[in-house]
Amino acid sequence: MTECLDFQGAKLALFIGDRLAVIRRDDRPGLAWAGWLDLPGGGREPDEAPETCVIRETQEELGLHLTPDKLVWRRRYATPASAWFFAAHLPEDRAAAVVFGDEGQGWCLMPPQAFITSEAAIPHFRDRVRDYLAARGAL
Repeated sequence: MTECLDFQGAKLALFIGDRLAVIRRDDRPGLAWAGWLDLPGGGREPDEAPETCVIRETQEELGLHLTPDKLVWRRRYATPASAWFFAAHLPEDRAAAVVFGDEGQGWCLMPPQAFITSEAAIPHFRDRVRDYLAARGAL
């Protein structure tokens, strides 16, 4: 159980229909990966479990409330920081329920193949989406 509590944050490959929800990070000096394509998620709050972290962050960033049963895949990664990575799938009509939060320049839905090959996407998140797609035989 300690491995669940020893992490810095959580990210989500959120598929809405057959496309991936992607956030363009703010472009502020000093911000890691400023202006890059990112995924919902972020840093953990004290005593927060990985699932709670990714569900809270998705709510804050996209206005979508997920329940733990929607998290269909999970893996802990040690680098570049100790973090959890999840995947979830929602029906295409849930895109209309997105309410973009105040972090980032905007959001879009893109084919997962476009994300994992994009030079503008954060490299380790490209790899994690690729890992998920490979695990489900979708590559």
